[in-house]
Amino acid sequence: MLRSAVAAKTPVGLKAAGLMKAGKLVGDDVVVGIIKDRINEPDCKSGFILDGFPRTVEQANMLDQVLKAKGEGVSKVVSLEVPDEILDARICGRWIHKGSGRSYHTTFAPPKSMKKDASGKVDPSSLKDDITGEPLMQRPDDTSEALVSRLAEYHAKTTPILNHYSSVVAKVDANQDSGKVWKNILKVL
Repeated sequence: MLRSAVAAKTPVGLKAAGLMKAGKLVGDDVVVGIIKDRINEPDCKSGFILDGFPRTVEQANMLDQVLKAKGEGVSKVVSLEVPDEILDARICGRWIHKGSGRSYHTTFAPPKSMKKDASGKVDPSSLKDDITGEPLMQRPDDTSEALVSRLAEYHAKTTPILNHYSSVVAKVDANQDSGKVWKNILKVL
């Protein structure tokens, strides 16, 4: 939504673009403004899903105010539950082809080129896109070191949202086959 608002040169998008150009973080007020503009579009008339927002109770309160002004409120929060120890393998195995966005996983969807060294560890230099043969990249925050701080921040700032919206939270076990996860998400929605 942020990139779309910047590209569309909406008032809030221009404010976001200015902040980003100056190397500053886009604040909650700008992000909520972008969401407010977006959910007023015709395709959101019957409802919408926000993925990855809100991330803090402060953002949740701001979202609540935007929705309250429209006579609406959050009707469901789906919490995808995965034990922290499982996340390391899931997140740290992700690799992407930057040009196309194609994603791979060294365990679940490895590229055809993947090779392992004598100790059984994946050789990152062997990870190439199946279509172009170009090297794959790993996002800087998809490492074990970064995951430790990401999880600490998640538990400190995002988990409290489940209490904030406790009356509409549906927890889904996401530590199972993706087909079962989708089936359970659809069931709670």
